[in-house]
Amino acid sequence: MPRSGGAAALNLLKAWLLVAVLASVSGALGWVIGGSTTALFFGFCSLLAATSVYRYGDRALLGMLGARPFALAEDPVLRSTADTLAAKLGVRPPSLFLIPDGFPRLFAVGRGPTSSSLAVSTGAVQALRREELEAVVAHELAHVHRRDVLVQTYAVLFAATLLEASRIGGWFRRVLLYVFAPIAAAFVHILLSPKRELEADALAARVTGRGHDLADALLRLDRASELVEFASSPATEPLYAIDPFADEGISRMFKTHPPLETRIRRLRELGAAAARNGGDQMSAEGRTNGGSEKQF
Repeated sequence: MPRSGGAAALNLLKAWLLVAVLASVSGALGWVIGGSTTALFFGFCSLLAATSVYRYGDRALLGMLGARPFALAEDPVLRSTADTLAAKLGVRPPSLFLIPDGFPRLFAVGRGPTSSSLAVSTGAVQALRREELEAVVAHELAHVHRRDVLVQTYAVLFAATLLEASRIGGWFRRVLLYVFAPIAAAFVHILLSPKRELEADALAARVTGRGHDLADALLRLDRASELVEFASSPATEPLYAIDPFADEGISRMFKTHPPLETRIRRLRELGAAAARNGGDQMSAEGRTNGGSEKQF
């Protein structure tokens, strides 16, 4: 089982700090409005909201993105693949969800190794070869192993809620959007580093031994996504295996993925290194076996 203790601990710390900051800000706002009683009430409400997100945030995101529970009969191989990779990564098998649309995307949400959900779209299943799909599932479960999903769930829900709040402004909507969008984007960038994608790529390549397949999968997802129209909150960008949004407008503010070219190059290097190591190991075994045969 791979070890990512440092990353997992850091993500857990981020989640706790986030809760503490939100409770403190809410309490301070309550103090300004109505003194200590209001401060306690606001602080309690923020803690209650944080607890609700921790327990039900994954379901909220899955519902928001149109995912439904995945029936085993629909694709038993995918269920078996997810279970096998979960065992290799030392996480509990994720609940599987299907997004019934043609846009190719995958994402994981949840609390971490003990509780997570994996959503796969019909478009992704159709676009990817089995080896590629396995590699991308490994990438998403690497996020689960590292507890990236815990921070992503908090960050995306908070940012998406702020963006949705701007919609209730009526004629004031554009002003609210210009106020809330930068706050939501800053919140996302503070919590989520592009480095998390590179590290999840590396962990997936190490677990599966298929760095080249993951590189091919990311390229195929990117090209297939250009053929299908996609509309969703730009705040959901951190969830996906690749960035599905155009590099323009508000969407540009929420970009947390490193350049795809960088990811592909690193995965090719990992795949080549794995192939060399495999060849060296086979050569060493051959020399050992040859020496043993000479003794006889």
